[in-house]
Order: sequence, then C-alpha cells, then structure tokens
Amino acid sequence: MKVTVRYFASMREAMGTSSEVLDTQATTLGDLRSALIARGGAGAEALGTNRSVRMALNQVMSDASTALTEGCEVAFFPPVTGG
Repeated sequence: MKVTVRYFASMREAMGTSSEVLDTQATTLGDLRSALIARGGAGAEALGTNRSVRMALNQVMSDASTALTEGCEVAFFPPVTGG
C-alpha cells in the first residue's frame, strides 16, 4: 500500500527529507517504523526502538499497533516539551 510519511524537527534532519511517499507491506505504524529502521543510516538511529518517537496517523496521535490504510498520512516526530 502507498502511504505518505512526514518527518518533523530532528527526524526531518536525520531522514534528509520532510516527507516521502512509500509503497510498503507494513500493516501497522510499528511495522512501518521497523521497515524504516531496516533501511539503515542516520534515519535508523533517529527512529530506533531505543528512542522516544511520537507517531500520528492522519493527524491523530497513535501507537505502534495502529493499522495503516491505503493512502494514509503518517507522521514521526520527537517528543515535544514546552515551558
């Protein structure tokens, strides 16, 4: 299935792009994250399972078990703090 993946803040810098359209076999957000990690490089480190990463599906905060759908928009970003 095709999904649009958007990267924000330090994730965008590590991935070298703000977004990409992927054709993936992943069925959940967690599967997609694992597939992106498997590509290696700086992006793999930024998305690594030892990192705190926030995820959203179609602009709704979601967890790793959330199912992907054809044409969905996925966002990855680091935790945000404020003051």
